[in-house]
Amino acid sequence: MKVWPGSAYPLGATFDGSGTNFSLFSEIAERVELCLFDEDGHETRVDLPEVVGYCWHGYLPDVGPGQRYGFRVHGPWDPANGHRCNPAKLLLDPYATVITGQVRWDDAVFPYRLGDGHEAISDADSAPFMPKCIVTEAQFDWEGDRRIQRPWHETIIYETHVKGLTATHPEIPEHQRGTYVGLAHPAVIAYLQRLGVTAVELMPVHYFVHDQHLLDRGLRNYWGYNSIGYLALHNEYAAEERPERAVHEFKQMVKRLHQAGIEVILDVVYNHTAEGNHLGPMLSFKGIDNAYYYRLTDDARYYMDYTGTGNSLNMRHPHALQLLMDSLRYWVQEMHVDGFRFDLASALARELHDVERLSAFFDLIQQDPVISQVKLIAEPWDVGEGGYQVGNFPPVWTEWNGKYRDCVRDFWRGEDQTLGEFAARFTGSSDLYESTTRLPYASINFVTAHDGFTLRDLVSYNEKHNEANGEENRDGEDHNRSWNCGVEGPTDDPHVLRLRDRQRRNFLTTLLLSQGVPMLSGGDEIGRTQGGNNNAYCQDNEVSWYAWDDVDEDLLAFTERLVRYRHDHPVFRRRGWFQGRPIRGSEVDDVAWFTLEGQRMEDEHWEEGFAKSLAVFLNGASIPNPNPRGEPVTDDVFLLLFNAHFEPLVFTLPDEAWGGAWAPELDTDRGWLDDAESVPAGGSVTVEARALVVLRRAA
Repeated sequence: MKVWPGSAYPLGATFDGSGTNFSLFSEIAERVELCLFDEDGHETRVDLPEVVGYCWHGYLPDVGPGQRYGFRVHGPWDPANGHRCNPAKLLLDPYATVITGQVRWDDAVFPYRLGDGHEAISDADSAPFMPKCIVTEAQFDWEGDRRIQRPWHETIIYETHVKGLTATHPEIPEHQRGTYVGLAHPAVIAYLQRLGVTAVELMPVHYFVHDQHLLDRGLRNYWGYNSIGYLALHNEYAAEERPERAVHEFKQMVKRLHQAGIEVILDVVYNHTAEGNHLGPMLSFKGIDNAYYYRLTDDARYYMDYTGTGNSLNMRHPHALQLLMDSLRYWVQEMHVDGFRFDLASALARELHDVERLSAFFDLIQQDPVISQVKLIAEPWDVGEGGYQVGNFPPVWTEWNGKYRDCVRDFWRGEDQTLGEFAARFTGSSDLYESTTRLPYASINFVTAHDGFTLRDLVSYNEKHNEANGEENRDGEDHNRSWNCGVEGPTDDPHVLRLRDRQRRNFLTTLLLSQGVPMLSGGDEIGRTQGGNNNAYCQDNEVSWYAWDDVDEDLLAFTERLVRYRHDHPVFRRRGWFQGRPIRGSEVDDVAWFTLEGQRMEDEHWEEGFAKSLAVFLNGASIPNPNPRGEPVTDDVFLLLFNAHFEPLVFTLPDEAWGGAWAPELDTDRGWLDDAESVPAGGSVTVEARALVVLRRAA
């Protein structure tokens, strides 16, 4: 086997048309072997001959695309000092762009001898049980494709799962269901266009591992928050058997979504890996340079765990940060994705123990000419002390607004809270974002997400029902802020069913008409249920998949029209904050709040925790921010009546200064009101218990 010196960069396996350069970073290594495998699994080992800047490298002129490979790293086995080199273990390339196969859970994939303590080194060869990396050639005709760069305030996000969305879709050929090809199917794209969403946020598609304890119980890691390859696609979502075709399929999916005007955002998991804690397997980083890639405790045998998964990546070291940035740039430049949602982003911001807004991670993002220009979404918490950081991320970031979720859930189930809290969340959460120069679209608003109840379950269950997960219902959140509307689970009671339907419409209407960026949890619009399971991470089956044979057509039609309503009316998606005063010579404020009696709300009204009703005036004639051409943006004037009380309430409309007459357009109890008669100023409108009415100024 010919081996030439090659070069230290780029890292990973790079085919140049003639041969392949291999490079692996390890500061602790004393020797690195490149391991080449044929189709039958026979292994050939080659020493990488050169090391520059701790990058071990070599060029193999006879190796090209399709070659399976991995690494073995020779170095100290010294767990007490955080070093865990074990050349008996085949290691995945952190820069691999294709990985084939899955981990087969044999004792050999663990670096220590099971039963002899975690510091007794194992000499069992793990190669037969490990997935393999594959050398690839990046050729694809993008046909002029480029990122859409839709403005944030015009964005509606649809959080979904590659497999869950497509696994049972009747119009997708069976062999394409659950795949990237399936998600790119014309029927799926047409559905997303009809729904009106502008971006899909895909749950993890980085290569991930199915946990042994799940497989032992006949389950799988469905959500995918168990990454081990940050430049590689998860191979089980490929339609073709040849693993290297996954890259082509994903690119084709992105291109077709872009052609339909839909952006692609990836949910990425850079906070931890699938290698777990000191008792976990050795798959990649742990054997390459354990103390460099992971945060270790003062006793270096153990791992810092800000994620609840056993380990945390070490964002204080340059090469760990470089891997993250190289991964992000790869997905933007090579795969054309439009943005990222960072799982447990607070863990990435920890310099020592505290969450630092200006950590090295955020500095790099801010300065990077590629990554700083895409959509960046933080899940602004982790499980460590001080990890809940909603509102504290830097200006280029948006955030999943957990306070919005909690407030809106509590409001509609009738829990006591100040009306000021609800008003702040509905108008973009200025208390969280305005002081850092961010605008309303910094708030990613959501009521439900993959983690927790679906919308249907949110109004059908008081308690979680996670028995199918095999953990005796101990897993998952206990405080769900849910309400079953009087009966736990399925029921035939028409009064309960009507209330549940109204509550779902309340949540959707509040979400789509709030300032900020709405995120729909995929399947909520068709009535998807998980049977009360609020932690379906391991349910790769009908519990999680969309039931396309049981679509709630009425709810779907309602949601489609509601999304169009938001698109049609810029007053619900302003770029700037409400001022609460006249703007550009307008006679009335841009926003105003009223009591049930039609009077302007005073300070004491905002502090009434028992109050369950309010009205908000939104002035479409007082939008200060122009459109991209510098032209004024104008819209209609709206009045929204919120009643979270358990009985119907009669609202008195404001006097003529705010509008001479109002036409009801939407009632979450009765639906869309296309021919409703106008109500004069000072007139009354009855709003059903736990309902919302939207009126447009008619005169």
